[in-house]
Amino acid sequence: MPKVEITIPEHLEMQIAQMVERGEFLNREEAVEDLLSTGIKAYKTSGPMDEEEPGLENDGMMGHDDEYVF
Repeated sequence: MPKVEITIPEHLEMQIAQMVERGEFLNREEAVEDLLSTGIKAYKTSGPMDEEEPGLENDGMMGHDDEYVF
């Protein structure tokens, strides 16, 4: 299996360590592999999170930010 080296923020490392401590995974390597695989599957299902559907505006109904116009 190919090896990959990554750098992750401390808070993610702590969350992974907690999952291993709780017995959700046997070790860090298993946790990272499973979580990465799950993330890739979710990404393929829903697509990139930052893409917006064409034709939809982000500025509320009829150009008004925070009120409804009837």
